[in-house]
Amino acid sequence: MQEKIRWGIIGPGGIAKKFATGLTVVPDAELVAVGSRTQANADKFGDEFNIPRRYASYEQLAEDPEVDAVYVATPHPFHKENTLLCLKNGKAVLCEKPFTINLKEATEVVNFAREKGILLVEAMWTRYIPAMVKVRELIAQGAIGEVRMITSDFGFRAGFDPKSRAFDPALGGGGMLDVGIYCLSLSSMIFGNASRVTGMAHLGETNVDEQAAVILGYDKGKLSLFSTAVRTNTPMEAFILGTEGRIKIHSLFWKPTKLTLTVYGKEETDIDVPHEGNGYNYEAIEVGNCLRAGKLESDVMPLDETLAIMKTMDEIRAQWGLKYPME
Repeated sequence: MQEKIRWGIIGPGGIAKKFATGLTVVPDAELVAVGSRTQANADKFGDEFNIPRRYASYEQLAEDPEVDAVYVATPHPFHKENTLLCLKNGKAVLCEKPFTINLKEATEVVNFAREKGILLVEAMWTRYIPAMVKVRELIAQGAIGEVRMITSDFGFRAGFDPKSRAFDPALGGGGMLDVGIYCLSLSSMIFGNASRVTGMAHLGETNVDEQAAVILGYDKGKLSLFSTAVRTNTPMEAFILGTEGRIKIHSLFWKPTKLTLTVYGKEETDIDVPHEGNGYNYEAIEVGNCLRAGKLESDVMPLDETLAIMKTMDEIRAQWGLKYPME
């Protein structure tokens, strides 16, 4: 492995800019290449982040022998083909969430990576942020007793545009895949796989979930309740409720810097957990650590968990009658 992990980015859009910004505070990583569908976009992104090699196709980036790992930042429906392209060229991949459109696609990608022995990680960046590390520590220490329930929400009000990423079914639009996955991943991090799934959604003019509420059931009666939306602003907070207390993850819970620990019968404790950079750096650090250790997946975001989350989203959408054109 090189002294620095050499990164490439496929899909130079808004989320790619956040990742590129995050990389600037990772000392053992460097952004060396960007791939776009046009040379103009590749050059524009390259100029902004001082990237030496700019490609007018994803294939050229994937074939670059000077790239160790690729961040796939294209829209949801293209994650499968773009990730497979990189894996077929021997590149480690950090694939933006949602990992793919559905479980079938995700299984194909994961099986290929495992067959070829190449590192593959879902870019659920919240999972690696210091505040979430602290949440896991508090739960493991029994700070709030046995966790019984989780409540969370992630909703925003977007202006209606049937051709935008939030509303176009051909782009995997709707709240669940875009932002609901944060709530689902939080539930999975704490409770594991759901054994029961139910929910209700409003499918709007373009037949995607504009707002929804979901209840997940787990062993021993544990529950997770969350809401998600692309047409409704929500507080964007999360509460982890235990037998002896609770943890509040303050807004914005998907990039938290503050927790409040309440132990019943005691005074509340605010816990500040700042993160370096913009937070996207931590998933890059995790990929670097995995590469140097020769790992094929992350212990923090295992591939089996990624598959389980995709399966749950499939089940939720099936209840709503939400099916995307590419399915």
